[in-house]
Amino acid sequence: MYIRKQRLLTPGPTPLYPPALHAMMASDIHHRTEDFRKIYKSALAGLKEVMGTSNDVLCFTASGTGAMEASVTNLFSHGDKVIVCSAGKFGERWGQIAKAYGLQMTLIEHGYGGTIAPERVEVALRAEPGVKGVFLQASETSTGAEHDVESIGKIVQQYPEALFVVDAITGLGTMPLEIEAWGLDIVIGGSQKSFMIPPGLAFMSVSPKAWERAKTATLPHFYFDMAKEKKNGDLGESAWTPSTALILALDEALKYVNGMGIKTLVSNAQMLAKATRAAAAELDLKVFAERPGSSVTALCPPAGLDSGKIVKGFREKFNSIITNGQGSMKGQIFRLAHLGYFDITDMFGVIAGLELILRANGVPVELGKGVAAVQRVYEESLTS
Repeated sequence: MYIRKQRLLTPGPTPLYPPALHAMMASDIHHRTEDFRKIYKSALAGLKEVMGTSNDVLCFTASGTGAMEASVTNLFSHGDKVIVCSAGKFGERWGQIAKAYGLQMTLIEHGYGGTIAPERVEVALRAEPGVKGVFLQASETSTGAEHDVESIGKIVQQYPEALFVVDAITGLGTMPLEIEAWGLDIVIGGSQKSFMIPPGLAFMSVSPKAWERAKTATLPHFYFDMAKEKKNGDLGESAWTPSTALILALDEALKYVNGMGIKTLVSNAQMLAKATRAAAAELDLKVFAERPGSSVTALCPPAGLDSGKIVKGFREKFNSIITNGQGSMKGQIFRLAHLGYFDITDMFGVIAGLELILRANGVPVELGKGVAAVQRVYEESLTS
């Protein structure tokens, strides 16, 4: 028996940034004091900087789904026409929220692994006058696919009544997102992804166009009240009792991310994703997504091998946690994450472990072949 550290290799929660973890130890602080107000204001300012926007940014004590729900209940009215783009489990979630609140939904679907082509959104907007919103995932975590947010955003901008609402919970920090230039009215993030702290915070940027819509929206809301969060946030407070520990951690993590620059964080994820795809090619593993992104790479196991055995192998052999497919893709894909506090050394270990697990399941793999591909991509990235 050997020492085996537990490692999170999932697209959320992700590995924790140690100084942020240490910052949480100071959480015996009252949230209605000037000391905490300074930290809260700093965290909100840090979020605006990392998101690269002058739009307002709000923070909720919730998972990312809380901010998704807030974007519906604060900005729409019963019976509003909306377009939901769905190409995976989290696109399906937009549909479920829209249905729960009585929105009149046009669903644009693509099978798991694909993305919604921008021209399909344009056709839907032309065919259905009066659409009030378009909902999309920047990064569809369940499949490893990445949408063309820029192209879709520029299409939606041509329809003044329509808000463009983007779940970027795994997109932030893994792909470029030009919030104002691309017309992204709502952009949603979550603490446990690229921001390297535990789950429990959701945040969203809000455009002036979205605030104008909020004045006439009539769906009910109470806890997830954007206007109330804006009013309190301007004073350095949250509307309700916040998770003080997570706000302390977020403020510390944002200092780290903004210190290196969001472009560095994005480049890191992109390089790790490219290295993983190169390793997959050497190991004869198919990348599942047609348009793969950089938050997570979904790989198909060799024919006849359930992906659950690979997930189980990582846990049993290396005390490491990777993710299986979700929903209908369970057993058919496994997912390796790249977002947040991952570096190239993590990827060396992940691919080396994968080679051993494949061999243990009877797959003829030459040890080191995938790792060498990762090394080459990394070496090339240093000179490019």
